Amino acid sequence: MPRTAVRTVSAATAGRYVLAGLRLGLAWIFLWAFVDKLFGLGYATPSQGAWLNGGSPTKGFLSSSATGPFAGFYHGIAGAGWADWLFMVGLAGVGLVLLTGIGMRIGTIAGAVLLMMMWSVTLPPAQNLFLDDHVIYAGLLIALLLLNSGDTLGLGRWWSRTALVTRMPWLR
Repeated sequence: MPRTAVRTVSAATAGRYVLAGLRLGLAWIFLWAFVDKLFGLGYATPSQGAWLNGGSPTKGFLSSSATGPFAGFYHGIAGAGWADWLFMVGLAGVGLVLLTGIGMRIGTIAGAVLLMMMWSVTLPPAQNLFLDDHVIYAGLLIALLLLNSGDTLGLGRWWSRTALVTRMPWLR
């Protein structure tokens, strides 16, 4: 095998592991946000604001931080029970999808939508004309989907071969 072919294979393998590491890191970001909001661990959410203590994971941020063209919409849903449930299920679901590599199509698209909604709460972003970390994370989610990152250090390859996914490939 020519030396350049060995380097290409090694680079491709390294790339898969880098993407898997980014996938797992992003999983931690989503899961940590879920756990902190659920239990109020005192990082972003004080214990009295924990969802389990009757706090709302959406009320504080949406009612006080929403600016720009969608402020009215976000103020209107701030603290609504259904919005709290959707937000928390979204954080946990996207985190678990990224952690396991199972259901990457649904999970990464849902995660990108959630992140873009979070981005749109504070338009324009304080630090940049239009770009912030939510947009970068959303783009990373789409890249993780397109490059089948759930197959490396995840269960994506196994999941894609199950009878269920063979019948319904959109579940991959």
